[in-house]
Amino acid sequence: MLFDTIVAKITANGISAINVIRVSGPDSLDIVEKIYKGKSLRESQSHTIKYGFIHDEGDIIDEVLISVFKSPKSFTTEDTVEISCHGGNLVANEIIKLLIANGARMAEKGEFTKRAYLNGRIDLTKAESIMDIVNAKTKAQIKMASLGLQGEVYDLISSLQNETLQIIANIEVNIDYPEYDDILVLSQEIIIPKIIDLIDKIEIILKESETGQIIKEGIKTVIVGKPNVGKSSLLNSLIKEDKAIVTEISGTTRDLIEAELNLDGIILKLIDTAGIRETDDYVEKIGIQRTKKAIEDCELVLLVLDQSEEITALDIELLSITKNKTRIIIKNKSDLGERIDLTGEHIINVSTKTKTGLNTLSEEVKKLFVDERLLEEDKAILSNTRQIGKLKETKIALEDALSAAKNNIPIDMVEIDLKKAWYSLGEITGQNSNEDLITTLFSNFCLGK
Repeated sequence: MLFDTIVAKITANGISAINVIRVSGPDSLDIVEKIYKGKSLRESQSHTIKYGFIHDEGDIIDEVLISVFKSPKSFTTEDTVEISCHGGNLVANEIIKLLIANGARMAEKGEFTKRAYLNGRIDLTKAESIMDIVNAKTKAQIKMASLGLQGEVYDLISSLQNETLQIIANIEVNIDYPEYDDILVLSQEIIIPKIIDLIDKIEIILKESETGQIIKEGIKTVIVGKPNVGKSSLLNSLIKEDKAIVTEISGTTRDLIEAELNLDGIILKLIDTAGIRETDDYVEKIGIQRTKKAIEDCELVLLVLDQSEEITALDIELLSITKNKTRIIIKNKSDLGERIDLTGEHIINVSTKTKTGLNTLSEEVKKLFVDERLLEEDKAILSNTRQIGKLKETKIALEDALSAAKNNIPIDMVEIDLKKAWYSLGEITGQNSNEDLITTLFSNFCLGK
């Protein structure tokens, strides 16, 4: 039964000062009353806090504060009670057991948010923004997710959907009242220009979503170079810890070493690789093969060169291997002089020993991947893979409608493609969502959300 009364702890497991247990559903007030000693919750006003005790047949379990949120003025729009008890897993688990024994059910992952969606409290874009906030690692991610939670993404998609509906309405009027408009005039002067305008708007949104996905997902980045060029030193300097072993012995790094770096709001998913060279060492050969595979799969290459010595054949080979990849060339060991003369964009001078030049890396990454104007503006940016996929489906349907209209295909056939576009936009906000999508989406939430 979907709308029974559910319960879950909404704070993290472990030792803490306070735990919060949420109960939501039609019987939440009555169920909590059965195990609570204090002023009546049923008679309390919404959005008030009561002091009392949780008991089990008279035995006091804990001293608590009870927050009451009465329907429809709660997150789920149902009667909701939040019990603030002392920290630690034992007390919270005992209270949850009592609530279940008195008629509540343990909530599934994401079920509170799912109920908020099903009850019309939020749309799917807001629901997905909630989890983006929970999982955020940078201020840029929080800002982007917060705009979604405030309804900016919903407003953006709804505007596109309304414009699509207006075109459909023009066609419907013509079908119902053929004398109302000449079909050719309707198509050439109204439908085609409006479809083109919609496609242009969607292309801009999709282009901006590239920045959104970079902010949310980060950039898969590999550090490559010949042995002993300073790759591991660069990794350690960037993340400010000794994650990779650094020695003067060539071939020290034999396997991929992974780390995450918050580079001025952009997450770099760093992979330090084995130096590429000719070797008879079997284990090192495996490491080099993995390095080449990592280069193929990555989104950004940080190619490290030792500028204290002349460029070598291995350096030239690496420049060739990575020439078709998005890359930044890092000329390391600037404190020992400069003997490599390379010109072009995205080349920086650093010294991992003296820690100089490393701050210029974020500037180069943003030049390659990020539209900084979008970061500065309070503007909705799509970053969710599902949402972007549906918007791409919308664009394809609109392009099909445009082609049909230009080729004078019967107007009701054009309308079919326009309705596909309208439906895909509705799937972004959840207006046209199916049960399987909802189940899958909310199962990715954590327990208590």
